[in-house]
Amino acid sequence: MSQFFQIHPENPQPRLIRQAAEIVRGGGVIVYPTDSGYALGCGIGEKKATDRIKAIRRLDDKHNFTLMLNDFSDIATYAKMDNQHFRLIKAHTPGPYTFILRATSEVPRRLLHPKRRQIGIRVPDNAIAQALISEVGEPLMSTTLILPGDELPLTDPYDIRETLEHQVDLVIDGGFCGMEPTTVISLTEDVPEVLRQGAGDASAFVA
Repeated sequence: MSQFFQIHPENPQPRLIRQAAEIVRGGGVIVYPTDSGYALGCGIGEKKATDRIKAIRRLDDKHNFTLMLNDFSDIATYAKMDNQHFRLIKAHTPGPYTFILRATSEVPRRLLHPKRRQIGIRVPDNAIAQALISEVGEPLMSTTLILPGDELPLTDPYDIRETLEHQVDLVIDGGFCGMEPTTVISLTEDVPEVLRQGAGDASAFVA
């Protein structure tokens, strides 16, 4: 039976953020709000929690996971950027963008595509997500909360609790936070490539 926290979307209650962070650090799987809908998340080093998320979403080893970061300055720890990428990413974070970059050795191998050492990186423009990541002290391994067979992500926290209450450890109700996915930009080659047009304006990445 999962816990259910109602957290203010603009002024997150520190006590609840601390409790949520304890669940993540204890190996828990959580549902939390971002600026482009709800996401499943766990600690970056939690293999069992990652496997639980894969089971919920029925994902294979080729799925590109995303690291949710608290601040732009944290990106270089987990991903490799040249000067052009640095400027592009800085201009678009925080925001509804996922950047695919070459991963550093700080990223656990099990989170990477088996043939490509790359990882999704994202800095969400959401007060709850940022407070939670900051309190945890490391990125959240994350994926959009869209269930097998569904075309759209779940958006109502009460529906999420009813559907996943025996599969996750915590559902954070942060109100409605949208249902359009992020815009995904690959920066693994010299020329940026828009892999998915979503909530973020991709015009700056198109030649």
